[in-house]
Amino acid sequence: MNRAMLALLLLAVVVLGRPAHADGVAWDELSAAQRELLAEQADGWDRLDEARQEQIARGAQRWLDMNADQRAQAGERFSRWRGLSADQRAALRERYETYRGLSDVDRDRIRRNYLRFSRLPPDRRLELRQRFRDLSPEQRRRLRDSRLRPTDRR
Repeated sequence: MNRAMLALLLLAVVVLGRPAHADGVAWDELSAAQRELLAEQADGWDRLDEARQEQIARGAQRWLDMNADQRAQAGERFSRWRGLSADQRAALRERYETYRGLSDVDRDRIRRNYLRFSRLPPDRRLELRQRFRDLSPEQRRRLRDSRLRPTDRR
């Protein structure tokens, strides 16, 4: 596995997996496939904090569970991630944490809306993006608030 893919794996672990409590994972406790995937980390494994060991072990397993198409998609996402500025990355992390804090119902609604949007013809998606960009911050807030259920409005 090349360094870019290993970096992708480690990034996914940092962004997506933060355990509430970690006990660490000894190198010998990793599966043979995980050890092979993480071979470049072997010498420094014991110096990683326990939470980091668990994150990396889970990320390695997720990578191993992916098929070739999923790995290719992950590689493309990582390439886009690397092209972002530090501020853009921080903003994405913040949005992700906000998303994770939503109820299952709200996350499901967002996923359905995203799927519906992604199925639109490219020209229609472009038009909608431009219309959104042209809104004032107040108009955006009102649009967002109008989509909340009445009991969720502040």
